[in-house]
Amino acid sequence: MPNNELNRRHFIASGLALALLPLPALAQTEAAAKALVNSVVTDINRVIDSGKSEKAMLRDFEKIFVRYGDVPIMARYALGADARTASPAQLKQFTNAFQGYISRKYGRRFREFIGGEVNVRNARKIKAGYEVRTLVKLRGSSPFDVTFLVSDKSGRDKFYNMFIEGVNLLLTERTEIGAMLDARKGNLDQLIKDLKKTG
Repeated sequence: MPNNELNRRHFIASGLALALLPLPALAQTEAAAKALVNSVVTDINRVIDSGKSEKAMLRDFEKIFVRYGDVPIMARYALGADARTASPAQLKQFTNAFQGYISRKYGRRFREFIGGEVNVRNARKIKAGYEVRTLVKLRGSSPFDVTFLVSDKSGRDKFYNMFIEGVNLLLTERTEIGAMLDARKGNLDQLIKDLKKTG
């Protein structure tokens, strides 16, 4: 598969991940999960069709990410070992910068989902929560698998990772964040500052 097509799928599916979950903890029925996904996609399209400026839409997408994504867990994982040495204040600042960065990075790609379709295939219990398998169909692209992981570790069911055709999204972000931190010679404060302007 050409890299540009894989990247397109990665961006689109990752953007969806900001809003498609949480699914019901037990994925009570496939029909219920599918209905939830369809309703969320409808809500995303409503934002896209709102006529708002891109800046305003990105704010809406960030709200969706914060509401449905387990941002603190994702941010700590993305920061890797440096999360253990960061001060509480730095970790909080990084988490806030990370949520904005991810929302901007993937939120800008939502327009490409217009006319798309997500079908929930099945759900199963895993050690860290639940795994929900879906099939994503985009205009001009062959269908591809996206697996969402949800957990209630934060006190409610939230999305904390996904796999796009087997590619671990959170691990990919961890690699990218790590490279960005290395480029700044481990200066976390500088990374936080730059993340606020990136994406």
